[in-house]
Amino acid sequence: MAEGDAGSDQRQNEEIEAMAAIYGEEWCVIDDCAKIFCIRISDDIDDPKWTLCLQVMLPNEYPGTAPPIYQLNAPWLKGQERADLSNSLEEIYIQNIGESILYLWVEKIRDVLIQKSQMTEPGPDVKKKTEEEDVECEDDLILACQPESSLKALDFDISETRTEVEVEELPPIDHGIPITDRRSTFQAHLAPVVCPKQVKMVLSKLYENKKIASATHNIYAYRIYCEDKQTFLQDCEDDGETAAGGRLLHLMEILNVKNVMVVVSRWYGGILLGPDRFKHINNCARNILVEKNYTNSPEESSKALGKNKKVRKDKKRNEH
Repeated sequence: MAEGDAGSDQRQNEEIEAMAAIYGEEWCVIDDCAKIFCIRISDDIDDPKWTLCLQVMLPNEYPGTAPPIYQLNAPWLKGQERADLSNSLEEIYIQNIGESILYLWVEKIRDVLIQKSQMTEPGPDVKKKTEEEDVECEDDLILACQPESSLKALDFDISETRTEVEVEELPPIDHGIPITDRRSTFQAHLAPVVCPKQVKMVLSKLYENKKIASATHNIYAYRIYCEDKQTFLQDCEDDGETAAGGRLLHLMEILNVKNVMVVVSRWYGGILLGPDRFKHINNCARNILVEKNYTNSPEESSKALGKNKKVRKDKKRNEH
């Protein structure tokens, strides 16, 4: 396997694991070998009025030089609405060439569904249909448009992004609820950090705990936003669990969290878990980030977005 293909494969795996951790049962694996996945997206988790199924296939060149191949399935999605939504997804790809975009696509579709639910009600025949029914699509697998040229990666000295404020105080450390699977236990620890020195302080404090110090692995990642440079200072550590730190950092990038550090301790129970171990690491991290309000759960995100749009819409009406 070429070096580029290996890099793309690793980035795809990290994105897939992050999507599974973020969306849970909404994210479905159709064909793992062919890398075909599906996610059911709705305007409201508790009381959905509009629902759409996004199916994606990840080519070997994604995310480096090629977009995902995708299909939009919904009984009501036809004509201009389908074209407009497809154009929006393709525009997101063009604006983020070389980056992982599945999360951006899902939230864009959710945004469209929320707007639609505020404008109209679905017809009775639409309500009766399910995602399992055959849907007439104007296009089968739609390939997002290929750009004429790739965007150049930003090249900057990471030392310039370091914050000048060195905070001496040890930040508070919170501990998440453990997850146990086949005698292996995973637990996340979270601390707000604004400089690399605090990262070291948090690690030192955690290792004072004999139980944490005795963990088989203590995987961590952090993201610090440098406002003066408008860049992120971020890093991760596998601690012997190959690629786990990178996967954890990728999850934090997708969730767009900042000024926070997450450490996930794993105590190995003697039974190999295979890929499930990465799922548990990401789930632990996501749960504590949601609990400490660094990010919203999918349910809260959709409700908050719908509420904000309704407020803006009502305000606009009042102005007229």
